[in-house]
Amino acid sequence: MIRLIPRDNSFFAMFSAMSDNLIAGARTLVGLFSDYSDVGKKIDEIHRIEREGDELTHAILTKLNQTFITPFDREDIHQLASKLDDVLDFINASGARIAMYRITAPPPAAGELATIILMQCQELQKAVSLMQKNGNILAHCVEINRLENEADVVAQQAIATLFEHEKDPINLIKIKELLEFLERATDKAEDVANVLETVVLKNT
Repeated sequence: MIRLIPRDNSFFAMFSAMSDNLIAGARTLVGLFSDYSDVGKKIDEIHRIEREGDELTHAILTKLNQTFITPFDREDIHQLASKLDDVLDFINASGARIAMYRITAPPPAAGELATIILMQCQELQKAVSLMQKNGNILAHCVEINRLENEADVVAQQAIATLFEHEKDPINLIKIKELLEFLERATDKAEDVANVLETVVLKNT
């Protein structure tokens, strides 16, 4: 049967751009904790990347409203764009907590969580690149879920240590919230993996 109206595959390139931008945000976050200097400059860079992510998300949603035939379900395109944006939002929110609370000495666990976020984002990037090729997306989703479980353990142990050793209640609240926002970023990456799994299952 001849397809009179071609399916618009440009969404794949747009999702690739979103995942590349997400990697940039995660790498900047890792760089922030690995070398805790020029903190304000690095946080500003994360915020710039987050704004760019908002623009990319808006572009996908605008195109979705203008496209008659999409490469996969419209609802899943909307969910994938929104969930990818959520990861970057929490990366940015974590940086914002550092600036807002003037955190001068984040715990090592913050850097560990940032590294896990970057690893998840790298897996997301690989999964997104396989969408048009019908590649093994599910393997990357499994790894993203494993990393989220690892982040849970890191965050829980760090918060337990914080309550055991931190004597300043205000500082305890600040650090606890930073760790929680970093851990929630890993949750959001898992949400993206869940959307990708849904897309795979619907199209196999």
